Amino acid sequence: MTGQLVCWKCGADVSRLPQPLGRRAECDACHAELHVCRMCRHYDPGKAKQCRETMAEEVKDKSRANFCEWFQALAAKCSPASPPKKDSRHALDALFGGGAGMDSNSGTDKGNPRSDLDRLFGD
Repeated sequence: MTGQLVCWKCGADVSRLPQPLGRRAECDACHAELHVCRMCRHYDPGKAKQCRETMAEEVKDKSRANFCEWFQALAAKCSPASPPKKDSRHALDALFGGGAGMDSNSGTDKGNPRSDLDRLFGD
């Protein structure tokens, strides 16, 4: 195993845990189960059943502990899930034109497509 073994969910260092990871192994930081497909060297989202090991039985939930005998934790595969977007409301407003302020004449949002539709077709 090369590199630092980190939790697939939060990115915390889990390399101090006994290896190989047991079925009940969990992250001390977020308590996520670690004997999961997402931490396995065979995990590949681009493959059928998301696994390169053809002899392995299919595991439906790739982020839940399983009994797969082919499991091998691999530091290179372990990366935390994408962090949530910090400012998604502003991104949506920028994309759809919201947040431009109120139109003083109609009492509706300026530049808001929903308000434009309501004005056009009524409430």
